[in-house]
Amino acid sequence: MTKPLVAVLSGAGVSTDSGIPDYRGPNGLWRRDPEAEKLVTYEYYMGDPEIRRRSWQMRRAGGTLQAEPNAAHRALVALERSGVPVRVITQNVDGLHQLAGMPARKVLELHGTARRVVCTKCHARGPMEDVLARVEAGEDDPPCLECGGILKSATVMFGERLDPVVLGEAVAITKACQVFVAVGTSLQVQPAAGLAGVAAEHGARLVVVNAEPTPYDEIADEVVREPIGTALPALLRRLGDEGD
Repeated sequence: MTKPLVAVLSGAGVSTDSGIPDYRGPNGLWRRDPEAEKLVTYEYYMGDPEIRRRSWQMRRAGGTLQAEPNAAHRALVALERSGVPVRVITQNVDGLHQLAGMPARKVLELHGTARRVVCTKCHARGPMEDVLARVEAGEDDPPCLECGGILKSATVMFGERLDPVVLGEAVAITKACQVFVAVGTSLQVQPAAGLAGVAAEHGARLVVVNAEPTPYDEIADEVVREPIGTALPALLRRLGDEGD
């Protein structure tokens, strides 16, 4: 029996057990500090050196690069290694799916990665830790070493477009999968949220695993409200067993 293709859309809730706060939850970053949204808004970031300085300090204090994968990340790797075809479409920028052992070619990072930096002028890329070391050494707003341009995290900021190639691949996988699991995402940020609807339209079994209600719960085949760290491993074990 052919094992079904499982597509997993992962949001911030998947990484909260790794100590990375979500954005829109009850204790989310945007609720605690509405001003923080400016630090990741392209227009403000490019136009205001003070915003950039604060952004670099936020990255330095954030701890994303020190975070370790949790049970949810590991459960996805276990499913993939069991022979089930899995593709992860993630809204997260922390790289924890790959760190847990998911092959990089099977992870689509819709919102980019916080582990790299990119120059907004010459588009040179490099490791985030190298630039954070420069901040640590006293550079407030470190420029690109290639051309002197403004550096930013290689993440998609508010006001920037998603990479059309990555989004196109995500849509293709969503249309092709037999099971679509949306986990730890509020399903409120488009176009990522719309993938749940696309999956259902194309006949996939839609499962939503999230602490709070989402706009797609009513069309889901299954809605799970349990904590992700225990609920996702149990769900994925069940999916793995179904394919046998």
